[in-house]
Amino acid sequence: MSSANARMRNSPPVGSARDQRLDMFRGLALLMIFIDHAPGTLYENWTSRNFGFSDAAEAFVLMSGIAAGIAYSPQFKAAPFWPGIARIWARARTLYFVHMATTMLALGIFAAAALWFNITAPLHTNNMDVLFTKPLGVMIGLPLLTHQFGYFNILPLYLSLLLVTPAVILVGRRYPWPTLLASVLLWMAAGEWRWNLPNYPNAGGWFFDPFSWQLIFVVGLFSGMHMRQGRAFVPYDRVLFWAAVALVVAVGLWMKIDVLGAFGRDALLAPISHLGFPDYAVWFDKTYLALPRLIHALALAYVLSSIPFVRTIAESRYATPLTLLGRHGLPVFAAGSVLDMLMQAIKSYLGEDPLSDGVLFAAGILLLLGLSWVLDRTKPAKRPAAAGAIVVGPALSTADLVASQP
Repeated sequence: MSSANARMRNSPPVGSARDQRLDMFRGLALLMIFIDHAPGTLYENWTSRNFGFSDAAEAFVLMSGIAAGIAYSPQFKAAPFWPGIARIWARARTLYFVHMATTMLALGIFAAAALWFNITAPLHTNNMDVLFTKPLGVMIGLPLLTHQFGYFNILPLYLSLLLVTPAVILVGRRYPWPTLLASVLLWMAAGEWRWNLPNYPNAGGWFFDPFSWQLIFVVGLFSGMHMRQGRAFVPYDRVLFWAAVALVVAVGLWMKIDVLGAFGRDALLAPISHLGFPDYAVWFDKTYLALPRLIHALALAYVLSSIPFVRTIAESRYATPLTLLGRHGLPVFAAGSVLDMLMQAIKSYLGEDPLSDGVLFAAGILLLLGLSWVLDRTKPAKRPAAAGAIVVGPALSTADLVASQP
């Protein structure tokens, strides 16, 4: 491919204020999270976790990093830095209160289901049964984020990463590759020595270990910082692209063909493990973001970001529902999380039935689309940029997905 064509892959049209691919993939990830968080249905067999080592969680964190890099990095070009720091920490504060609100709503839904409809099963799932054995400890742990209900783990991770984002941007602007190396070393240390934030009143640590998951967030953050400048953190390279394609295809076959999956585990990973390689570098642990999950997520992102037709799809009217959801990621995620808990309660009463599950999912998706539509129509008009204000310039490139990940 000519260098001119390569540049076209990595650079969005001049004057484009928003890369629709980022919104489309974010909307798709939100839909998959919505389906996966009401488990035990036929429909979860079609989400991304069935076709690769990684799932929508990696996509969510990666795109959160990209969004942070795009939104916040311009404010750290020159002192004073406090306004930029305050803006990021304000977002973390918002995430904290959204997490607490959705947690309380979930608890209220399960309590109402038990009290009024005798649906008690949900109270013994999702890490909620500790409430009955250690109620005071749970009441302490919930606001401290040391006790998290099942399916309510990702916002605490995100807000903890935002707290250190100003420091990463400030250092990363001058020393991107040393900063990335430090991130890799921290990921390795966390996996090797099981560094994690503590749980209370239960033992153990967070389901999503921030010391491990910071790596994929930092890759996204640097990608977003480069996207803001109309560049790619990892530019298109033909050899790298086809290597990533081969990996994504091979992993897909591994996941869908039992004989290949068994061969991969027994003939590839097991011998590597026996050579003394640590588990986080060989197997599929989610808490510590094991290497196979990380590599698959980055390879998939790089492939998607390097195919020009993906941009065409994202900018077409057919992708409008996904881009609409993606533009309002936090409210859609929060509303979807609460709807999932309601669906879990209903499913405990109805049992497993593809038809009723389909009706529940269809109704939930319509509600989320309706919420996004209302938010889109009622958002306040943007004020004109003041003199000296930073205006989004040429572009958000998604070959930036890993190469500037969405």
